[in-house]
Amino acid sequence: MSLSLDEIKAPIASVMDSFEQKFRDSMKSQVPLLDRITHYIVKRKGKQMRPMFVFLSAGLCGGVNDSTHRAATLIELLHTATLVR
Repeated sequence: MSLSLDEIKAPIASVMDSFEQKFRDSMKSQVPLLDRITHYIVKRKGKQMRPMFVFLSAGLCGGVNDSTHRAATLIELLHTATLVR
């Protein structure tokens, strides 16, 4: 039995929607050039496997909270930084 990505995301769909908004907000900058660059990075969000794993793991270990969102954001930012190089 294999599951599709949508089926795996189903239990955390609302959390992922909330994460996307928080991630976008965290990437905003007062520096116009930096804000424009991060806009393009956020726009091409991909599958977001890393934050998805963070939220699924948190669900197994007591639930999603603000620290979980912060961890998912940091992991996604770290991944993004490795791509920019």
